[in-house]
Amino acid sequence: MDNRPRREATEAVETQGYCQAEIEVTHGFGLHARPSVIFTRLAKSFPCTVEIKVNDSSVWLNGKSIVKIMGARIRRGSILKIRARGLRAAEAIHALKALVERDFDEDKKHGRNA
Repeated sequence: MDNRPRREATEAVETQGYCQAEIEVTHGFGLHARPSVIFTRLAKSFPCTVEIKVNDSSVWLNGKSIVKIMGARIRRGSILKIRARGLRAAEAIHALKALVERDFDEDKKHGRNA
């Protein structure tokens, strides 16, 4: 079990027309292929824009692009800022934040235990 202190996730807030939240990635391997697919698939299910920013980067990436998500090399301990704008933006942020908090449901789907 990892005893590092976790950064508290922020609640979704609305700023400048975007609904936004910040969360630490706690998944053991970060966003490798499977979590990236799960994340982008969920992001695409909402009719709004979804963008992410990793750590202190100044670049917002398309959260619906598997190439952008995997190319960001998001590791355990990375801080994700997720923002969305448009229809159902708040719902998208809550769903994506919950997915990251659940470690992308990988343990449940593959029968692994912590």
